[in-house]
Amino acid sequence: MDKIASFTVDHLNLLPGVYLSRRDGKTGVQVSTFDLRFTAPNREPVMDMPAVHTIEHLGATYLRNGGRKDEVVYFGPMGCRTGFYLVMFGALSAEDVLPLVKDMCAFILSFEGEIPGAKPQECGNWLEQNLPMAKFYAGRYLEQLTHSPRTEYPRTR
Repeated sequence: MDKIASFTVDHLNLLPGVYLSRRDGKTGVQVSTFDLRFTAPNREPVMDMPAVHTIEHLGATYLRNGGRKDEVVYFGPMGCRTGFYLVMFGALSAEDVLPLVKDMCAFILSFEGEIPGAKPQECGNWLEQNLPMAKFYAGRYLEQLTHSPRTEYPRTR
């Protein structure tokens, strides 16, 4: 079997950033998948699952209600708990979505109140939420994106 592209990323040298993971197209429709890497894999603890769940709810709510909502296909967590995937229509670059990702983090940081979609009839694990930790991760990530945005993957041989 062929090695998939994400397995060619050097996870020992990967730092937090916004990376274009892949572009796909079919019958005139282009989609771009972004790796929103919140933590450095294999060097930092993975994110707390309740915080990941809260970021997923708040991030998806923000992205699907904002000015670019018609471009958003999907937002959700990585299984390794070091970040999130953002899939958008169009042949976009990491630089194209960096302002949107920063705005999403600012939204999470300023959010107060009941987590959208965190009711038993709306979510399969509605009790597992952690807004203070979600804000911690979003704030840390926003700071990294503001001071040293990374958009180029380190690759393995």
